[in-house]
Amino acid sequence: MATVATVRYQRGRGSELMLLGISALITVTARGLVDYHADVLVISSMVWFTVGVVAVMLALNLALRRWARDADPVIVPAVAALTGIGLAMIRRIDFAWAARGEPTHFGQTQTMWALIGAGLCVAIIFALRDYRVLRRFTYTAGVLGLVALILPLMPVIGREINGARIWIGLFGRSLQPAEFAKIAFVIFFAGYLQTNRDTLALAGPKILGIRFPRARDMGPLIVVWLTAVAVQIFERDLGTSLLLFGIFVGMLYVATRRTSWVVLGVGLFLIGAVFAGTVFSHVRVRYVAWLHALDPDVYESGQSQQLVRGLFGMASGGLFGTGLGEGRPDLVPYAYSDFIIASLGEELGLTGLLAILMLYVIIVHRAMRTAIGVRDGFGKLLAAGLGFSIALQTFIVVGGVMRVIPLTGLATPFLAAGGSAMIANWIIVALLLRISDQSRRAQAVLA
Repeated sequence: MATVATVRYQRGRGSELMLLGISALITVTARGLVDYHADVLVISSMVWFTVGVVAVMLALNLALRRWARDADPVIVPAVAALTGIGLAMIRRIDFAWAARGEPTHFGQTQTMWALIGAGLCVAIIFALRDYRVLRRFTYTAGVLGLVALILPLMPVIGREINGARIWIGLFGRSLQPAEFAKIAFVIFFAGYLQTNRDTLALAGPKILGIRFPRARDMGPLIVVWLTAVAVQIFERDLGTSLLLFGIFVGMLYVATRRTSWVVLGVGLFLIGAVFAGTVFSHVRVRYVAWLHALDPDVYESGQSQQLVRGLFGMASGGLFGTGLGEGRPDLVPYAYSDFIIASLGEELGLTGLLAILMLYVIIVHRAMRTAIGVRDGFGKLLAAGLGFSIALQTFIVVGGVMRVIPLTGLATPFLAAGGSAMIANWIIVALLLRISDQSRRAQAVLA
């Protein structure tokens, strides 16, 4: 007699709800501390804020129960905690600027972007029932990614802010197309590498025990490298250049499992970076500020003031920080965006900063775990590429603030002020949830 196996769905939604409760507690506590130290704490306002946070958390959990029952239960709580911490820190910096007579409203704006991002995440989960549909749009995604990178160079809509031409003006607001280009390129890379992985992995001569690719197979690597160098030169955006090239090399390694691609990729990027820093003055300024940040002449010229102030701010925070709401993050330019990590390091200390970085580690780990569990090559590459995008962007931003690498104009995922980054990263979360849902459901059926 044939037997029918019973498959258990909705795995992890209860655990997710519990973790979301912890994320809500972190969000509300951080907001309460900020308001208390700013002497604006109103119990009725905090009650309504708590109700709103709980409602959003419940809505996310219910949406996943309905449309992605087997999705990874850890990703959304980790993202929600980071978003809540970021909103509290941005609000705290608003209060600091208001005390100086220069009021800002970045906290309110960022709250709006966070709600839009979470809503878009739910909409994508509802609309995209099978991530494999995206493979049909491999080359379309590549073209859209290139168009997004080129848009800031257009004379009418392009905007140059803080020396970088990475923005466009749209409906009275600034938009950073590169944040969405990275998603389009991940889809393109996943589709292209899945189709050509055998050729890229097996062909080529061996040198010192390492198999190197044939010259004619290096075309995609060269094209992406040239694109990255062009972004660094013409848009003055080292961060996006490093991010896109790093994502491609990482996905290339996942597709081929050949270290030679990584060696070639790192070598090419170093050559491009040295060339750009030698020939183009605006690139050289970034390198000088990085290598000679504490030089009095460099500091007094304004090239490294932001970096040095951020370093001293984190140093003053020590191990446990000055306390949320009790530091001086307003002394660091762009403390709410580029240098929000320095602001958090000052007020939460090394311990708090490590906890925040662990949340990023958890998100990237779950993305890579999803990639390992997916059975089709496209999904594996797509999940890995999305995980690489979060990991590399976090490393580039934190590395720049801590002077490990030159400063860039990228936003810290989910923490820093910026609508483009917030929406793009919630889209990444939606795609990871959809991939993990299908992967885990398939594993449950096979079990």
